[in-house]
Formats: sequence, C-alpha cells, structure tokens
Amino acid sequence: MIVSRVMTRNPIFVHPDLSVAEARSLMDREKIGRLPVLDKNNVLVGIVTKRDLLKAGPSQATSLDMYEISSLLSKLKVEKIMERNVVVVDENEVVEEAARIMVDRNISCLPVMRTLPGGDKLLVGIVTTKDLFQVFINAFGARHPGIRITLSMTEKVGQLAKFAGTIAEWGGNFVAFVTSEADDLSRFRGTYKITGISREMVEAAAKTIPGTEIEDIRE
Repeated sequence: MIVSRVMTRNPIFVHPDLSVAEARSLMDREKIGRLPVLDKNNVLVGIVTKRDLLKAGPSQATSLDMYEISSLLSKLKVEKIMERNVVVVDENEVVEEAARIMVDRNISCLPVMRTLPGGDKLLVGIVTTKDLFQVFINAFGARHPGIRITLSMTEKVGQLAKFAGTIAEWGGNFVAFVTSEADDLSRFRGTYKITGISREMVEAAAKTIPGTEIEDIRE
C-alpha cells in the first residue's frame, strides 16, 4: 500500500505571516494538531504543531492579564515558531517506509509531496500516526468478526500454502493475513483472521501442518 491511499488529502495549511493566535483558533476549530506552512508561491516552508503553539504562549506564572497575552499572541507570527527543517514523504512511497521515518525521527506526521514535471514539489496531503494506525487496524481485520489465530511456522516453502489450502478446503475464508519474523530466524510468525468455520476447525487445520505451533487463538 502506498502513502497516497491512506493520507489526508488537501490538508489545511497556513502562511508564515498568520498570527499564532489565529493558527491556534484554526487548529481548535478544525480539530487538528498540525498545520503545514506554505509561502506565497505555495511552496512548503515549515510546519507548526499544537505543541509549538503551546510553547509559544506565556508561562502560567506570567503576571500578564488575558488582554496582554492576546495582544502578544496576535503580534507573534507562525514563521517565528514553525519547524523549518520539515521531513516529507512522496505520495508514491510505501506506508511502511513512512512509518519507519516517523519512528526513527520521532515525529507524528509527514507532509506528502507530489513531484511535478520540472522537479517542483507540491503539497498534496499529510499522513499522521492516526492514518497509520488505521492501516494497522485494517491489516489485522480488527473491525471484522472471526477466529484470530497466531501461528509460528518453520521457514519452509509451502507451509503457508498448506494451511491456506486446508482452510479453503474446509470452507473458511481469510479476512486478514499478516506475517512477520519470529524470534527464531528459522521460523516465521503469522496472524490470520478467518470466517466461515469454527474455532475448532481452524485449530485442527493448523495442527495438520508439521512444525506449526499455535501461539494464540481467540474469537
């Protein structure tokens, strides 16, 4: 799956000369936590988050009254507090690479860019941790009923095909199919959600595959 399929398209953005007070009001109104910052030519020049806005406000220990605080924030511009070194991702990048970048950089979102003929970059979306959690939910079939089973199998050609073939032969259907490395490199781990047959049949199907261990099974 690529980033363009999971991103939020046409994200709300601001210009550098917007006041911090207006940016905060916009975030509250739209219920969002970050705003890409584009210059007058619609080139991405920064990003501002709710955390940036909170840090820009006066300390709670301030002696200023609310009028004075509002006046200060109305004069402070987004360009003064935004992050300028923005990490971005291409719209055709795969979602797991976007997730890796966000984890490695300890960031919660990535502006998504489209490369135009000539090399210019256009902001077309934003991908957040929430978007990637949605991918995770869908991959594991979390919104679908069924039998969820996690298996540890020997790393051998045809093991998974045998299990899938048995499930199909007995009338079952896969609604989720996720594999990963196991603790032992000679094995791999898979988590599957299956409908159409009983828990007992799913368990029995797993036991027909030599070298397979059931790590977890539940409805």
